[in-house]
Amino acid sequence: MNSTPRHVRIVIAKPGLDGHDRGAKVVARALRDAGHEVIYTGLHQTPEQIVATVLAEDAAVLGLSILSGAHLTIVERVTHLLRQAGADDVRILVGGIIPDADIPTLEAMGVDATFTPGAEIRHILAAVGRLRETDLVEVPC
Repeated sequence: MNSTPRHVRIVIAKPGLDGHDRGAKVVARALRDAGHEVIYTGLHQTPEQIVATVLAEDAAVLGLSILSGAHLTIVERVTHLLRQAGADDVRILVGGIIPDADIPTLEAMGVDATFTPGAEIRHILAAVGRLRETDLVEVPC
C-alpha cells in the first residue's frame, strides 16, 4: 500500500437561498489545509450550477452545506443530475441542519456521510480520508 497521502478535488457548495456560509468556508479551509484541492461555489447555487461545477472541475467529492431544511429536495435533484451526466461516481457529503430521521433517506439517495451541527472537523477529514482510500481519483499536487 502506498503511504504517500492522496489528495482529491472537492467542490463545496451552498445550494438554495440560505445565506449563511461560515461553516462551509471553515470546512473548505480545513480540507485545503489537509492538502486537498477545494473549489468553493459561493452562495445561492442551484443544483444545476453545482453539478456543472462538479463536472467542469472533474471533482471526486461534492460537499453540500444546507441549513434551509431543503436537504432532501436538493440532494435528490443533485444526485439525479449527477446520474444523468454519468457522474454518479462522485462521492457526496452533506452538512447542516439535518434531522437524524432524514439521514437514512440521504444515504439511500447516495450520500456517503452526513454531518450535523457540532460535527468536528477531524470527523469530516476522516470521512474524506475513508473515501479517498476507496476509489477516488488522486489530484497531482
